[in-house]
Amino acid sequence: MKVEDFDYDLPEELIAQTPLLKRDESRLLVLDKNTGEIEHKKFYDILDYLNPGDTLVLNNSKVLPARLFGTKEETGAVVEILLLKDLEKDKWETLVKPARRIKVGTIVNFGDGLLKAKCVFEGEEGIRHFEFIYDGIFLEILDKLGTMPLPPYIHEKLEDQSRYQTVYAKEVGSAAAPTAGLHFTNDLLDKIKNKGVHIAYVTLHVGLGTFRPVSVEKVEDHEMHSEFYTMNQETADLLNQTRSNNHRIIAVGTTSTRTLETIMNLYGTFKECSGWTNIFIYPGYKFQAIDGLITNFHLPKSTLVMLVSTLAGRENILHAYKIAIQEKYRFFSFGDAMFIH
Repeated sequence: MKVEDFDYDLPEELIAQTPLLKRDESRLLVLDKNTGEIEHKKFYDILDYLNPGDTLVLNNSKVLPARLFGTKEETGAVVEILLLKDLEKDKWETLVKPARRIKVGTIVNFGDGLLKAKCVFEGEEGIRHFEFIYDGIFLEILDKLGTMPLPPYIHEKLEDQSRYQTVYAKEVGSAAAPTAGLHFTNDLLDKIKNKGVHIAYVTLHVGLGTFRPVSVEKVEDHEMHSEFYTMNQETADLLNQTRSNNHRIIAVGTTSTRTLETIMNLYGTFKECSGWTNIFIYPGYKFQAIDGLITNFHLPKSTLVMLVSTLAGRENILHAYKIAIQEKYRFFSFGDAMFIH
């Protein structure tokens, strides 16, 4: 299968640079995965497509203000570090620019020495491991010095950092937001619950794969990076009950999807567990966990376009994207949403 088969032409002006004033007023393209039929709605209309007894699964991972700008201790050269993975106490896997300047033993200062980082490992493609040195609480220092790691296609400054977090973000650890959830407000979630729809939470910390394009020609040759996930007993029980009552499980976002499918593949049921997943969902894969998906519009040739094509069919997805472009939908992280059912 060729990566080229998942390409499409996107006018640059459709890449959303800023979030809408109101989260739930983004547009919603509703796609029937069986017929390919399309409807155009507002995001708050999602309420009309959810049935009592359904369970909506949200990823409650919280984005770290993971982008740090510092200076090399010896030369004063500016260095950008993106925190990717908490390896052990005060030791992190990071993505560094410009990486060639950072060797094992290099020390980088942040915020007049409030935080220091010593390189302890050199990896490929800009990966470095740093040991952080500081007084106090690391996350508090990060809140002071770090900024939100917005994707490279967003060039506008984000005035309100909280707009790159979901309203239910709780478990700190992501290098990027699970963006399908950005459309929900607390008010909309209350209306969904009041309709008799269950809300369940899983955690998947979005990692390096989000920032990496697919660089191979054949889909099967692409390797996903591992991301940490966890599911608690309450969520497992609720999902198993939803299944046994023949109601639908609807994932909010590709991260929730990958968590649910990983667990189902491993155990054949939902259970309390945690671990690392590098599941890669592309056409040919048979879904075991989800019946529907709320998601944003994804980058051409990305693993996420492949995932939604697996659920709805490649032709249906490429057609829906073509219509979305004609109708001037907003794309990517701060863009509009799609509901595949």
